[in-house]
Amino acid sequence: MRWFRFAVIIVVATVLQTSLVDVIAATSADIKPDLLLILLVFFAIHSDPTEVVITAFATGFAADIIGSTMGPQIISFGVFGTLLADLHRVIALRKKFYQALGIFVTGFLTSALVFLLAFLAAEPIAANAYTKLFWTPLYSAILGPFLFLPLNWLMSIKKQRGRRY
Repeated sequence: MRWFRFAVIIVVATVLQTSLVDVIAATSADIKPDLLLILLVFFAIHSDPTEVVITAFATGFAADIIGSTMGPQIISFGVFGTLLADLHRVIALRKKFYQALGIFVTGFLTSALVFLLAFLAAEPIAANAYTKLFWTPLYSAILGPFLFLPLNWLMSIKKQRGRRY
């Protein structure tokens, strides 16, 4: 794993999630893709299982920085990112349809766990809970597999060595 590239991609995705993703919001209901969810599924599919734990919790930490409370996203991203990596050992998610399905299911489950943890902590649940539970994972699932190709290219760039004469 190229950890410096991973860190740069996470920081760029976090900045884009807070600023430029509002431009591509689908309706007035503020339906927008979750770039960090897409990155979670990408790294769960394309990384070693031991590295997925670190990438999942780091992505969840970045999602918590964006959110209003600290903790629920890091737990849900860590748990479901690790489970997705274990599931990937059994079922290969190589086709775009299966990748989109993986993004949608992971987004739905992470959002459900975040709302459950917020409920248990007696925090107020957002008014757009249905949007975060269903529409955001769906929009992310539609956009996600198309972002996998440039992400795969970015993570696999190799440094060219000089020729020996």
